[in-house]
Amino acid sequence: MSAPQIDAVTLDGAGPLYDQIRRAIRDLILAGTWPPGTAVPAEHALMEKLGASRMTVHRALAQLAREGLITRRRRSGTIVASPPASHAMLDILSIPQEVRELGQIYSYRILQRSNGKASRDLATRFELGRSANVAHLTLLHFAGGAPHVLEDRVIHSETIPQVTDESFAETPPGDWLLQNSLWTQAEHAISAIAADPQEAELLKIDAGEPCLLVERRTWNQAEPITAVRLLYPGGRHRFVGRFGPYGSV
Repeated sequence: MSAPQIDAVTLDGAGPLYDQIRRAIRDLILAGTWPPGTAVPAEHALMEKLGASRMTVHRALAQLAREGLITRRRRSGTIVASPPASHAMLDILSIPQEVRELGQIYSYRILQRSNGKASRDLATRFELGRSANVAHLTLLHFAGGAPHVLEDRVIHSETIPQVTDESFAETPPGDWLLQNSLWTQAEHAISAIAADPQEAELLKIDAGEPCLLVERRTWNQAEPITAVRLLYPGGRHRFVGRFGPYGSV
């Protein structure tokens, strides 16, 4: 857990003081300045720096906790919350966890990695502007030594600048993003396509065999974080979601 960064908390002077404090901390979290696990300054420290009462500071922190941005623990203090990762059909998936829940040993291999301006092909594939700076990765994930899913991903370097120095040698990019960034919006689509010869060779299936293509984009407010295409051999996978009148359960 990193040390509190109280000097970064600055107020904008607009509206009630508690809401200024809430916005100041929220913006630090959503910008990635305070990543998940960062210790939020103690109430008394915020009171002293911002000239606020305990009730005002408490109200701001309580609202941030209700929004899911911080976790408050009576004895260990308050920290920036980690985004939830789950396996419902329309949620953000952790592929390593997905494989382990199948009772298989997980591994992965990075097939390709580049940084810089999006090429014409990449811009078309992921609907990017040609001026976009991205890290582009292609990976193959394995379950018990067998190909599980082929991943093609771009990460926006201007939104997540630390990606430039990350090798992904220890953690695949999807899980790394869950640990090092926050998303506020996601778009998710599933379609059926036929594997082309190159994809089929990597997935060890016949060319033209049906596959499930999962396409996902995430944003932090208006800033794009990542876009990914996950290609699953159709005969080995299915996605299941249970829904009620108030959403997935």
